[in-house]
Amino acid sequence: MIPAPAPAPVRELGPAAIDELTRAAQKILDEFGSSATRPELLERVAETAAGLSETIRHHCRPVDTEDGLFVLRGLPLDDSEIGPSPLSWATAGDSGAVWDVQLLLLATVMGNPIAWAGQQDGRFVHNIVPSPGHEQEQTGASSTVLLSPHTEDAFHPGRAHLLMLGCMRNHDKIATTAASIRKVELAPSDLALLSGPELPILPDDAYTEAQGFDGAPPKVPTVWESEDGLTLRFDPAYTPLDDAAPEHRAAYGRLEEELARVSVAVSLEPGDVLVVDNDLVVHGRVPFQARYDGTDRWLKRASVRVPGRRTRPAAEADEHGYGQAAIQAYA
Repeated sequence: MIPAPAPAPVRELGPAAIDELTRAAQKILDEFGSSATRPELLERVAETAAGLSETIRHHCRPVDTEDGLFVLRGLPLDDSEIGPSPLSWATAGDSGAVWDVQLLLLATVMGNPIAWAGQQDGRFVHNIVPSPGHEQEQTGASSTVLLSPHTEDAFHPGRAHLLMLGCMRNHDKIATTAASIRKVELAPSDLALLSGPELPILPDDAYTEAQGFDGAPPKVPTVWESEDGLTLRFDPAYTPLDDAAPEHRAAYGRLEEELARVSVAVSLEPGDVLVVDNDLVVHGRVPFQARYDGTDRWLKRASVRVPGRRTRPAAEADEHGYGQAAIQAYA
């Protein structure tokens, strides 16, 4: 089921904050000549982010509604200047480089940006575009299938607390779907079943090396109560539900139905940055027909861990993560 479009909480950046952020990003880019995240560039991003105004910091405050997300709006973007949408992340290079740096600055205000050694060459900002040959995968490179609602990098204990999606181009108003666990209605018996470590979540198709990892997949809970409320870890496309007991499968199915019921569709405008709490919200994308002519939907993605945040079960510390390393920008 594809949800109807719905408004998301919006935090509008004013002219002074926009000017401050764009000037800071351009200065860093001028200094390093590339958005490739070398240690020296990350060090400069951290120094610059520490000096950003309280106005920007206020806009980057934690998610503060049960929606579990917000849209940061106002950053300027000229469609004629950013160049054509890449055909894949591998060919993107430094396309939209100033946006990479802007996202890194915002991510650093919010927490600690992370990268993955096994994904997009270990870059801290990913390019999300439809790619020929990947149309029906359950990854960001797909197009013609519904990208199922999921927790970002759900297979890994070092997954992001926050997911940031910066919109570069979206001529066709293709929507990102989002559903908050805080809005579902489930019976206590279902919550009890789903709180048990019944099934693993396997690595998705973006992590081919992890899929070949030689180790028993750890069984993990789907939902649990954290210090501030109900939380989830969810990726049905990579969860072997057939291995679960019938009553667990039934409870999981009811959770899927509830998430579909409360799901909203957020159509991002160029210059928007969608910030999603990855512990509260599952996200996906509606199907669309890619043209591969340089005008397709193009997002930038950054992942952020929030130091000191306590929303995950302690048992996650013992997981192997299928051999994948989450690289923190600032150790």
